[in-house]
Amino acid sequence: MVTDGDTRQALAATRSLGRFGHFVVNVSDRYPSLAGASRYSSIAERCPIPADDPEAFLAAIIELAGRQRIDVVLPMTEISTLLLTRHRDCLPSNCRLPYPSYDSVRRASNKAECLELARSLGVPVPESRTVSSPAAAQDAIDALQFPVVIKPACSRVLTAAGWISNSVSYAAEAGALRRRLSALPAESYPVLLQERIAGPGIGVFMLFDRGRSIACFSHRRLREKPPSGGVSVLSESIDVDPVAADHAERLLRSLEWHGPAMIEFKRDERDGSFRLMEINARFWGSLQLAIDAGVDFPALLVDVAMGTAAAHPPSFRTGVRCRWLSGDLDSLLLILLKRNRQLNLPTSHPGRLKSLWNFLRPSASDVRYEIERWDDLGPARLEWRRRFLANGAR
Repeated sequence: MVTDGDTRQALAATRSLGRFGHFVVNVSDRYPSLAGASRYSSIAERCPIPADDPEAFLAAIIELAGRQRIDVVLPMTEISTLLLTRHRDCLPSNCRLPYPSYDSVRRASNKAECLELARSLGVPVPESRTVSSPAAAQDAIDALQFPVVIKPACSRVLTAAGWISNSVSYAAEAGALRRRLSALPAESYPVLLQERIAGPGIGVFMLFDRGRSIACFSHRRLREKPPSGGVSVLSESIDVDPVAADHAERLLRSLEWHGPAMIEFKRDERDGSFRLMEINARFWGSLQLAIDAGVDFPALLVDVAMGTAAAHPPSFRTGVRCRWLSGDLDSLLLILLKRNRQLNLPTSHPGRLKSLWNFLRPSASDVRYEIERWDDLGPARLEWRRRFLANGAR
């Protein structure tokens, strides 16, 4: 079972597992979903939205796992991973959930706890202050150097009214920072106030089998949505830097990790050090790139769950690029329609004309399209149909 079927990582996992001959049940609150539209999806089922009704989501997953005699459940988003690891004992006895304990997932998902863990292990982090409320932030604001990055410790927070989503924002001066902090709901605290690190984003992707690293992959982000920093829309496989890999492995070992994780760094252009940004305790949006390059994380994770994992980590090809075309178009439109200041773009950003040329120029032979695949056109048709219908409705 692959949950959260309308995500890019669910589509990548479905294609991977379907090609290996697995019977893949896709679950999503949306029908049809991206993954459910794939020819490699065996069955597509609907379920409640986990962010809106966690109890109904869990009940649906448990019922479906029993009815479809599911061997392995693979959650694809932070909320579904937190919910399922917390309630793993409710799954049928024959159903495997190849993820660590709920406490490990919770700690990895909390940016404040991750920074403290990194400091204790000697892993470099951005200069940061953690504040518990707007009032408590005053002393920290007086000591900050601007611009600063505003990061709620948790991207997703469970409240009495359901889950709320938090996002990263920026402030160029103290007044703007105070306004943004005051606008945040109380549930979004604690909040990290961080120096902005200039430099490329480097992802280290790992798969652990009960504390043992069995696969490692790395990419660099070439373009993101939003362009100031966000999800990757064009990325390239690169050699795993041994320093970054060592940082990532020490963090995950300390968390007693089992399963997949993405550890995101920024390479600080001031000194070349890798500064920890966050840990994603789940599969990631650019999963398809790793599969294309040679590290099939979903298939490996199922092997881990079934106790058949290989002893040696797989190798992969560098220089492979993967492009999420619809997301890349969104990023370009933001650049063309908004000012650099509105987008919080660094001064080194190439600008509108160069960004347009980069988007339009012919793709090199090593670029794969994440959604658009000739052998599986259903997801692309669905994504672009939704896009055109949404634009028509406006």
